[in-house]
Amino acid sequence: MKTSIAALFATALVSLTISAHRVSQEPLLRPGTDGTSWTRFGLFNPAAIKKDGKTILLFRAQDAKHTSYIGYAESSDGVHFTVRRQPVLSPEAPYEKGGGIEDPRLIEIGGAYYLTYTGYDLHAAQLCLATSADLEHWQRLGVILPAYKGTWNEQWTKSGAIVPEKILGKWWMYYLGTKKDSDGKARDYMGLASSSDLLHWSDATAKPVLDRRPSAFDARVMEPGPPPFLTGAGILLLYNGADESLVYRPGWVLFDRNDPRRVLARSNEPFIQPALGWEKVGNVPNVIFLEGAIPDRDTTSTDRFSLFGYYGAADKFIGGMKIQVSLGNQ
Repeated sequence: MKTSIAALFATALVSLTISAHRVSQEPLLRPGTDGTSWTRFGLFNPAAIKKDGKTILLFRAQDAKHTSYIGYAESSDGVHFTVRRQPVLSPEAPYEKGGGIEDPRLIEIGGAYYLTYTGYDLHAAQLCLATSADLEHWQRLGVILPAYKGTWNEQWTKSGAIVPEKILGKWWMYYLGTKKDSDGKARDYMGLASSSDLLHWSDATAKPVLDRRPSAFDARVMEPGPPPFLTGAGILLLYNGADESLVYRPGWVLFDRNDPRRVLARSNEPFIQPALGWEKVGNVPNVIFLEGAIPDRDTTSTDRFSLFGYYGAADKFIGGMKIQVSLGNQ
């Protein structure tokens, strides 16, 4: 499936086309892998990165009590993974105890790894940060965007996708927050925060950076996926949309490289949909939730590149997809 849209830039008319196909008709990873009890209920929603020639996944797992952990898996070919028997992050901080540690996003900056994740204490989900030098030993830096605060957010915070380079002298991060609409329903919107040091974050806008589109595939949820990619056309962010029936499918949005608040183009349709049995039936039905993506080349210097994407399926399994991105002048 593919989507395409033309956007007017300062110098040229640029078309952006994204298509995707699964690399396997079966999950790449399943719950209870290698007898790990802490993954018994679900093994899903992975962040992804390359290290020493291997693909590393940091994934969310749930035990029989539905408590969440962050696990570690590695692969030489990006398809066949070995899961460490112990999680690399378990609920320890007060803001994690009870519910656990959820839905990581992972990026390397200046030789250090930054992991944004959701801490859930059964009362509030809040966006948190940890750092590491080796992807295995992590230092918690606490809650970076508290729940029930902010310029527009009224409830929880989640899903921090950090732009890999400074823009306008700042770091930028797209995230999810929740607010009530005029019809009284709470919906999940995409926000934008900024920071001078990657540690202290605050809202960069007075409202969400994406407008809601009633009846669209993202009418209910607009949640950042993997950390954005810098391209010649702009900041490319793959994100997860859900409609009012809570069917989750990924789309994309292109932001201005000189102003991360400004939308240049946005997909009208998702580029892949839940279709296989293990994507449609699980702990949460009808979910493809893209959270990790690794490029095959420098995305800033070419008009065509591919990504190896890793996604959670039905909040239970991990699947893989090849994503083709094409940028071209018209």
